[in-house]
Amino acid sequence: MSRHRIHPAWAVAAVAFVALVGAAGFRATPSVLLRPLHEEFGWSLGTISAAVSVNLLLYGLTAPFAAALMEKFGIRRVVMGALLLVAAGSGLTVLMSASWQLVLCWGVLVGLGTGSMALAFVATVTNRWFVRRRGLVTGVLTAGGAAGQLIFLPILARLTGDHGWRAAALTVAGAALLVVPLVWWRLRDRPADLGVTAYGAGPDTAATEDAALTAAAPGSAARGGVDPAGGAARAALGALRQAAGTRPFWLLAGGFAICGATTNGLIGTHFIPAAHDHGMPETTAAGLLALVGLFDIAGTIASGWLTDRVDSRLLLGAYYALRGLSLLVLPALFAATAHPSMVVFILFYGLDWVATVPPTVALCREYFGAAGAIVFGWVFAAHQVGAAVAATAAGLVRDRLGAYDAAWYSAGALALAASVLSLMLLAGRRTADRGGVGPAGAGLGLAYPAASASAPAP
Repeated sequence: MSRHRIHPAWAVAAVAFVALVGAAGFRATPSVLLRPLHEEFGWSLGTISAAVSVNLLLYGLTAPFAAALMEKFGIRRVVMGALLLVAAGSGLTVLMSASWQLVLCWGVLVGLGTGSMALAFVATVTNRWFVRRRGLVTGVLTAGGAAGQLIFLPILARLTGDHGWRAAALTVAGAALLVVPLVWWRLRDRPADLGVTAYGAGPDTAATEDAALTAAAPGSAARGGVDPAGGAARAALGALRQAAGTRPFWLLAGGFAICGATTNGLIGTHFIPAAHDHGMPETTAAGLLALVGLFDIAGTIASGWLTDRVDSRLLLGAYYALRGLSLLVLPALFAATAHPSMVVFILFYGLDWVATVPPTVALCREYFGAAGAIVFGWVFAAHQVGAAVAATAAGLVRDRLGAYDAAWYSAGALALAASVLSLMLLAGRRTADRGGVGPAGAGLGLAYPAASASAPAP
């Protein structure tokens, strides 16, 4: 270690951040392109929102399998393949002429690509490369998606206004392709590849965690010589089967599904068209949504810092409650201009946007040990199911009622319910403190060791 003035884990985290920014570009485009596609092709907002829902759904459902594939094929190969899928899906949209092609390119290809670069990727990188500062690094990497939104939204809105939506789609494809050589050059799969241990780890930590994860992966090559892809699928499904037998998994998944519904599904997809309904120019609305990304960077990094110091259950309860209250007042804030009250909402909502991720990742690691990254992939899949349902439902509400108000009020109530679900996790912690079955509850077995048994506390 004396040969490295800066631990190589920080270089890996930096490349991961850039890769996440590159993949975030296309996820920023739906809200910009909804109305141009509607005007050019005559497709209803419900139809276009359905394509967004397929994207969001695959974005989530791909995550746990991608996390397992990273165990088999390595982070670098999976991420490069994901970026190529994003570029292909984005670039091919310029040739489409029917709505099913939108679903194929925008929904399937980009959904699979960005899903392989989802937050399970963040959990895999932090779990492998960091013991100390895990919460902080999780927050910084999660903010990569917000940074992508911040960078791309104003550019895409301007390109769409000046040159049409096809120029915006090609810009995203090019940005994803530019990241591929950097990933090949600098991203490494494990600390052992460079002859080091994870940042802040003792010499035996990496071997201990790798052994635990191998034992936790049903059908792994080490347990019978199964092909890598089949082993990865079995590992992902086996993690789901065992985690689904616990109460914490369902509480985390339920809360995170509501998180997805109230961020990517609703605000991320429908804020710009909703603001346009009240006379606000799309470029102005896109600028406000980009500000959400700006404040999200600060909020998510701060949340990562807090996650290293405060009970994650309390953090989630507070985040969801504040989000719910803010959504309940949003319908009264829309106007033709970006007045101060709306800017205050944007600031507040941005700070809370994905601040939920670092404590959720930490709780998956606490409850499910070395398999925490794969389990978080399934929790994140629930996040995207919620986002997909909200994206379609809000589009249908707008088509049938002529306004989004009912969608905002429903989302606010759901966020308050997510706060309650998060605080219910405290009961399991009190049971563990009294000498009960432990925070993960009964039924986990040896495949999911407690975090304290598999790695030093961060």
